[in-house]
Amino acid sequence: MKLSPNYKSKIRVASVQMALMQTSSFRDLFDRVRAFAEDAAQQDADFICFPEHFTLQLLSAAEQKLSPEASIDKLTQATAQIVAEFTGLAKELNINIVCGSHATRTDAGKTENIAFLARRDGTIASQSKLHPTPDEWDVWGIKGGDSLEPIETDCGPVGIQICYDSEFPELGRRHADQAVGLVFVPYCTEARSGHLRVRYCCHARTVENQCYIVTSGLVGTIENVENCDEAYAQSAILTPSDAGFPPDGILAQAAINEEGLIIADLDMTMLEKARTLGSVRNLANRRNDLYDVKWSV
Repeated sequence: MKLSPNYKSKIRVASVQMALMQTSSFRDLFDRVRAFAEDAAQQDADFICFPEHFTLQLLSAAEQKLSPEASIDKLTQATAQIVAEFTGLAKELNINIVCGSHATRTDAGKTENIAFLARRDGTIASQSKLHPTPDEWDVWGIKGGDSLEPIETDCGPVGIQICYDSEFPELGRRHADQAVGLVFVPYCTEARSGHLRVRYCCHARTVENQCYIVTSGLVGTIENVENCDEAYAQSAILTPSDAGFPPDGILAQAAINEEGLIIADLDMTMLEKARTLGSVRNLANRRNDLYDVKWSV
């Protein structure tokens, strides 16, 4: 499977590893968002990615800890403002923003965990998490989305797989079959074991599908937020493991559990070469006479 011909040959990506902090207001949180985005834009990044569920910090200002239902109500009330804030920021700073993820009720009344992508031309796209964790389902009532499609950008198509979604190989193969070579994985895991599940699976996806993956996680602890006491992460920019790429498949990674920004340049020409001339060619060497992945939508 060839990459989309719409890719820029070189794409600079940035990943935010954000610390959980007591947040007094919407402006307080988005001043931090702006600072990261400005830093990435000043370094000419094409994309910046924020972590899954980072907007839960908005709940920490409540006088008393909100119930899960009240929490979703509060987050839903902020959705339009969040979208407007990211859309304006992307256009102002000339950078595409993968807006982490945000739990919200849709117009149909369904609670989903949604990643918005604010393009630098001022338009917005979204990808819902397809596989809520048992915890998200049981505590928050979050339901899975119904489709996985590439999001077109001025750098080429990108995929978004939110946290647990990266642990299902069918999704990575779906993106590969859609000619996607760059996938963003915003995540939130409370312990090293959860972080490593995401990391190991993302590494597997880069090998299976010969693609780049950018992970962005939350770190630290926070009080007064239901079901979000602590988070563990080591965000990274991952590559296939083949000639021309880092031997360990890690182009850049953050310090463990420290807030920060990492940036790396992705060579899409090298990725195309790996798919056709690599020492292993996982996509080309599939046994389609024996198996394939079929989607019902």
